[in-house]
Amino acid sequence: MFDINTLVRKNILSLVPYSSARDEYKGEEAIFLDANENPFNTPLNRYPDPQQTKLKKRIAEIKGLPVENIFLGNGSDEAIDLLIRVFCDPGTDNVISIKPTYGMYKVCADINQVEFREALLNKDYQADIQLLLSLADNRSKLMFLCSPNNPTSNSLHRNDILLLIRKFSGLVILDEAYLDFSANRSLISELSSFPNLVILQTFSKAWGMAGIRLGMAFASRDIITLLNRIKYPYNVNVLTQRAALDHLQESAGKDAWVNMILDQRGWLQKELEQLAMVRNILPSDANFLMVKFDDPGKVFEYLIGKKIIVRDRSKVPLCEGYLRITVGSPGENQRLINTLQDLLS
Repeated sequence: MFDINTLVRKNILSLVPYSSARDEYKGEEAIFLDANENPFNTPLNRYPDPQQTKLKKRIAEIKGLPVENIFLGNGSDEAIDLLIRVFCDPGTDNVISIKPTYGMYKVCADINQVEFREALLNKDYQADIQLLLSLADNRSKLMFLCSPNNPTSNSLHRNDILLLIRKFSGLVILDEAYLDFSANRSLISELSSFPNLVILQTFSKAWGMAGIRLGMAFASRDIITLLNRIKYPYNVNVLTQRAALDHLQESAGKDAWVNMILDQRGWLQKELEQLAMVRNILPSDANFLMVKFDDPGKVFEYLIGKKIIVRDRSKVPLCEGYLRITVGSPGENQRLINTLQDLLS
């Protein structure tokens, strides 16, 4: 039987969490004289709900999960950092991940003085299962997988992910930030079967709310309780909670955005494939394309000079020669193509 307590740092298990005024009183209609707030400038004078109760209830309805299985943070990066802090003893434990992938997994591990072990993807940009498992020892607490992966834009094979969840003795954190742009299904439905699975999702991509910095983690009640134990009391501000709730009342707009991005992704790929400077475009399950150019540095600098900003990934392992191009609006995508055609003329 999987026992989460065997993975948790001992000091976290014994930690008495901070109890804020809004944790101790959860009502709404009252005269609040308990939190040393300014009584003016309503409603911004009040501390936000530290447990984001209304927002979590709405997300629970959308995801088909109990509220107890949801953690909300200041972007997915907060959940990544907290998971490392809950489970990894600095200077002793290690975490494992694929390479290349989202850079904040390693940054958070480095900040917390936790060894970061990487397994290079194979030539098809898929996880090398045996290599990943061979990196693990009795101090391996977490494994980070990003699917669809950033920057390679592809989804990892579902059966491979499930095999890693079954075989790895620690927690597997599956980052599904780009899942809305993929035909693949989320593994949220598997949470009840795998107590060592944590799923990350975000409001920054499909929902178009990168500016409010709101990330989601879905896991067992035990794991969510641990994250809530060590998070800062008011980690999601009132403006973020309000904006997210407003957008979640109607998902039609989000679905329309996703469909437009998918249509534009197909159009952009076809247009790029016709350019003589383009050598390859990786299959994409995300809202971006990885495009290989003859001279990526020249293209990158030329686009910057034309006020078109893309991401140079040409020095990343397995991504040599590639620029990462986010799918923009129809007008932005057309301007990009026109600009690249001008470079060829």
